[in-house]
Amino acid sequence: METTKTLQFEKPSFFQRLKGMLGVDFYRLFHTPLFYIFIVIAALIPALVSMGAMGEGETAGMFSNAWQIIAADSPLYIVHNMGEYANMNMVFIFGGIMVSIFIGHDYRSGYVKQLFTTHAKKEDYMMSKTLVSAFSMVCMCFTYLIGGMIAGAATGLPFSINAGSLLCAILGKMIMSLGWASLYTFINIIFRRKFGISIALCFVLGTGIPVIGAAALLGNTAALNIFLYGSSVYACLSANFLSVLVCLACSVIWAIIYNVLGSVILYRRDVY
Repeated sequence: METTKTLQFEKPSFFQRLKGMLGVDFYRLFHTPLFYIFIVIAALIPALVSMGAMGEGETAGMFSNAWQIIAADSPLYIVHNMGEYANMNMVFIFGGIMVSIFIGHDYRSGYVKQLFTTHAKKEDYMMSKTLVSAFSMVCMCFTYLIGGMIAGAATGLPFSINAGSLLCAILGKMIMSLGWASLYTFINIIFRRKFGISIALCFVLGTGIPVIGAAALLGNTAALNIFLYGSSVYACLSANFLSVLVCLACSVIWAIIYNVLGSVILYRRDVY
């Protein structure tokens, strides 16, 4: 009898708490029209990009291979033309906007106040939001891939590619969704009361403008890109298994750093 009573009052473990939080967040995600809107947008982006590539002007002829709609040919340190960035990287732009709206709704609706009244673990909130946001961006990458193949076929460009490198490039970009999601979640925790600033900042970071500017000033260094861009530069059409491991390691490190910092901020400042 004493053992039964002890078990009844035992505090839930970290994984039990996280499972409960994820269940709520995934339920809210799947019942949010915004999620499906961004999924469709991700699928349509390659078509818009390919139309530009087939048109006239500076963007015309920027692709020589259909798979360049998915990733750049080589590690991208400085963007020399729009074609080098006009690939699956654009998912991270819209992914940042979606994360901002998703978390912003938590604060505007009063959900956060209710949550932290009954669920005091701020790190659970950070991790749950990061994982759900990463899942959303992976879904966007997947629909972008489908749209990219259709758009590539429509352009009439060759599909010749090293299958292993292509797979590594796609996996690298999907894996980096975790790192980007953790960064976007952290930004929205800092500017939780300033929705406009958070969404603008996530958009700017997603475009890679800070990295392009820093690289132009400091030069092309691998360390710079790993620090600022989360090694997304390595998810290219010349990628290999080592490139995927670099993306995975960097993404996990980003997730740990930004989740810890975000949790500290939530504990030390008014969360409402």
